Amino acid sequence: MTVSNALNRRRRGASRESMPGRNILYAQSGGVTATINASACGLIEAARRVHPAGRVFAARNGILGVLREDLIDTTGESNAAIRALRHTPGGAFGSCRFDLSPLPAGRPQFERIAAVFRAHDIGHFFYNGGNGSAETAHLIAKELPRLGWPVTAIAIPKTIDNDIVDSDSSPGFGSAAKFAATALREAMADLASMADSSTKVFIMEVMGRDNGWIAAACGLAGDAGTPLILLVPEISFDRRRFLDAVSQQVKRHGWCAVAVAEGLRMANGRRLTQAGGDGIAAHDQLGGVAPVLAAMVRRRLKLKTHWSVLDYVQRSARHLASQTDVEQAYAVGGAALEYALSGISDVMPCIVRRSDSPYRWETRPVALGKLMNRARALPRRYLSADGFRLTPAGRRYFLPLIAGEAFPPFANGLPVHTQLKMTVVPRRLPAWSL
Repeated sequence: MTVSNALNRRRRGASRESMPGRNILYAQSGGVTATINASACGLIEAARRVHPAGRVFAARNGILGVLREDLIDTTGESNAAIRALRHTPGGAFGSCRFDLSPLPAGRPQFERIAAVFRAHDIGHFFYNGGNGSAETAHLIAKELPRLGWPVTAIAIPKTIDNDIVDSDSSPGFGSAAKFAATALREAMADLASMADSSTKVFIMEVMGRDNGWIAAACGLAGDAGTPLILLVPEISFDRRRFLDAVSQQVKRHGWCAVAVAEGLRMANGRRLTQAGGDGIAAHDQLGGVAPVLAAMVRRRLKLKTHWSVLDYVQRSARHLASQTDVEQAYAVGGAALEYALSGISDVMPCIVRRSDSPYRWETRPVALGKLMNRARALPRRYLSADGFRLTPAGRRYFLPLIAGEAFPPFANGLPVHTQLKMTVVPRRLPAWSL
């Protein structure tokens, strides 16, 4: 059955009170990626093809925009401007880090959301985010019908952390991994050329609060014989083992590179950046494990060491996005719309890998209750026995996800990003505040 046939059949068999509104509301949540806007593009382009009767609104700054009734009407955007979302990084409509309050205390928030949806005839809600955002979509799918406004709510996957359970990969991760591995490979070429009389060790810190997916993918920057050490939160950091490994690599090759996840933990469970006494004061904010390690190497091994923190750069580097990642991000946007118009709600379109070589994949809906607020850890088999190197199994997993280039257009030597009109939808409700 086609999407349009399913939609017509549902309309013929349902009363107006049991039907969702005609319009679509899309919002972005959490840390943005180089390809999150490709999912917006996939959703909006699909809606223009198969759901012309409804308008597509976007909430400014995620669920906060819904609560504030701060909506953008995408109807007036040209096809070219929407198409250009595919190569535009960041969150075109703004994102947020905000969770709805737990019920029953949070009921006024859900009543407000229902009022906004009713005022603008919203029948389909799409929240583009990670594991935590999936809970928001789940709660809206469950609570709004109880408040008298039936709606389909679907979470669209996005996270560079690659930790969405029941999904082989997370849109946004492949591009972050590709950029980080490329940056490290180029830095290692620089390091090797200067090591004889200058820097011996280079440490690159990547994102990964609780998992080492990006750090492990940096293993693609070299082969089995490359003096490269990987450090991930899933394997407790041992100072002596680390320093011995660095010393051995420098003695054998003349230099050593290190890729470390920001959330690296010690055996006692504390993050290394919170340990104190290693070059920075103890603090809770992540970011800063690289200078801690660099200070350790300089003090104990007396080796000249440089470090770098990729931070926002790794998640916004659309100029070196993975073609696989762009295609998957676009596909989950279109799949989400198809599910909604077919009457499916409270799910996320997840990615299923069918084969490694040739790489084949597809999307399937997974119930939000199965995956929300859960995280998928990096498999131990992807790293060597000592935990410092990528295994063949890890290489087989990562390589398809960074495959292909999807370069944006350039003008005057710089990448071109879309320019949206961002037409504001007139408010119909009283103002709301936290």
